[in-house]
Amino acid sequence: MPQILVKLLAHLQADDLGMAELAALVATDAGMTGKILTVAHSSAYHRGGRQASLEQAMATLGTDMIKILVISDSVFQTFNSFPNSGATDLRGFWKHSLATAVLAREIARRMAYGQPEEAYLAGLLHNVGRLALLAAAPREYAFNFTARDDEDLCAVEQRTLQITHTEAGAWLIERWQLDSFLADSVLYHHEPSARLESSHPLIRILRTAHVLAYHADDLALVIEACMLCGLDPDDADVMSAAAARQVEKSAIHLGIDLAGADDVPAPPAYAPPAAGDPVQQRLNEEVRNLVLVSEIGQVFTRQHGQGGQTGLLESMTRSARILFDFESAVVLLENPTGQALVGAPTGSQQRIAEFAIPLVKGKGGAVAQAALERKPAFVRRDRPLGMPEEQLLRLLGNEAMVCVPLVAGARCLGVLVGGVANWQLPACQKRERFLQSFGTQAASALETALLERGQVRRQLAHVTEEYREASRRVVHEVNNPLSIIKNYLSVLDSKLERQEPVSAELSVLHDEIDRVGQLVNSLTEIRPPAEGAPLTADVARVVEDVLRLFRTTEFVPPNVQIAVDMAGHDNRIEGDPDLLKQILVNLVKNAVEALSAGGGRIDIANRGHVNRERRVYLELVVSDTGPGLSREVLANLFSVVQSAKEGPNHGLGLSIVHSLVKKLNGHIACRSGATGTSFEILLPAHAGAGAPATLPARALGSA
Repeated sequence: MPQILVKLLAHLQADDLGMAELAALVATDAGMTGKILTVAHSSAYHRGGRQASLEQAMATLGTDMIKILVISDSVFQTFNSFPNSGATDLRGFWKHSLATAVLAREIARRMAYGQPEEAYLAGLLHNVGRLALLAAAPREYAFNFTARDDEDLCAVEQRTLQITHTEAGAWLIERWQLDSFLADSVLYHHEPSARLESSHPLIRILRTAHVLAYHADDLALVIEACMLCGLDPDDADVMSAAAARQVEKSAIHLGIDLAGADDVPAPPAYAPPAAGDPVQQRLNEEVRNLVLVSEIGQVFTRQHGQGGQTGLLESMTRSARILFDFESAVVLLENPTGQALVGAPTGSQQRIAEFAIPLVKGKGGAVAQAALERKPAFVRRDRPLGMPEEQLLRLLGNEAMVCVPLVAGARCLGVLVGGVANWQLPACQKRERFLQSFGTQAASALETALLERGQVRRQLAHVTEEYREASRRVVHEVNNPLSIIKNYLSVLDSKLERQEPVSAELSVLHDEIDRVGQLVNSLTEIRPPAEGAPLTADVARVVEDVLRLFRTTEFVPPNVQIAVDMAGHDNRIEGDPDLLKQILVNLVKNAVEALSAGGGRIDIANRGHVNRERRVYLELVVSDTGPGLSREVLANLFSVVQSAKEGPNHGLGLSIVHSLVKKLNGHIACRSGATGTSFEILLPAHAGAGAPATLPARALGSA
């Protein structure tokens, strides 16, 4: 962009350009200075014989004329130097450009638009995209450069060159990085008036000026265009006639020869016949997209294996920027509740983690709509936007964005948002199916990553819960041998005072200390142990060991009697005797506590073998004559509940008994009433069961 025009536009936007500043600006350009002096001394302005200085000449011309001359001459000098423009008749092109510029400036004044010179510049530049296409593709575009400027021309340009002159012009102006809607006005000047009703004034001004300059004979089109800017259609002819006179005057001052411009033919746009079958071309494009998408999927899979979810997200945004020419890209993922899209941070975008959009129709704007409707959405800054969209555009640093839903099956995992320039949106819209395919591949890889992460979390939570439960059980079970050890130490102390033998008590202490060690070590054995040779246990011997623990202590009060009946039956079972010992310790301890207030009797009996579901079990019964259990307690008997006992681990005992019985592949049931409580345990009988045991029935007092 010419420097003089850059400075002029900066001053115009500041609206502080006086004659002295304008003269200083023009004086920096020798060519422009000569142009101003020439016009000021022409017959149209010069009234005296004395040569005027630059500032006097500019005062003669007036600020408005000087601005027009500076803008017009800068544009003509810049674009007349484009490649291939010298070999092409540009008279018709510049006449229409000048007419559009003059009309745009007049419409801006009637609308009280604050930047009429900006409107004039937009009119001059609205078709420079045609010069750009001529420079880039002279052979393919030579004929259509002079073609009639209408929607058919845009369609032919898109078909033959894959870009329209409106897109090319906007692309050129974007590179000037103006703080203006100038590029947008050029991009949309062929859009139907109905689509531009709520657009920026400059966009509507240029659309109306274009219609009056090129399609003045189409009354319906003229009426629509005038209504777009709030103008009276009856004034269209007056403005067009005044514009024609101004164009002739400006051409003379600028030294542009427009003679015969109206004789330059403007035929309909022409597209040569397609080289092949259009269906075949479409098929080729689809196959190419499928191959690309398949390759993308493999890239995503490899990236997930190497860098996890973060690496996958970075790969997704990087691939999208390459494939669709996004200038920037971010990913928003559905939160665990499914009620919002939350920014997923990557290496270059950490602030996005604080961004969230509600997943509610009508509240989250186009981004939420893309997720809810499972289809891409295209957003322009010049349209009415919600706050989430405005924030995203500022975050991306772009004027438009493309929202690609990440759909896996029936679920939308999130949205990939790419930032683009306005002129890129039409090309993105034409690749909508490719965008959807890309989103599907990205979602598939992302779903795998999320499933794996969720599985790891579930496994960790499961192991944590197992360890926590095991810890509680161990704490509960350790209390039993510790109580026995404490009681035996008391007995041991009294025997040592009397100098009596203590070998039996030391043996019990040794066994119970070993059992404490085994229980603590079981914390490291959350997983079932490897299968080996099956263990066997003698129920009568285990019962005897348990009773021996209680016999010499003060745990069993004098008013409680314990009776054992193991006679006449085979007492062998398949299972770990230590597990059976834990079961009996818990049941006997509970029974003693139930009888401690009023006294009573505890019976431990082998009831013989039972056939259940074609398997032989030994039935072991532990019963007491206590007050029985309430219906509420009985209903939750083998669950972890809070009992009336004190301490954090009370209420675990019977749930532990139940789990230990299950470990022995057995079954347990409970009967309870006013006359007492009975626990009936079925334990797998030893394979060689049949020979009766010789242990006689007997009753044991409480020591």
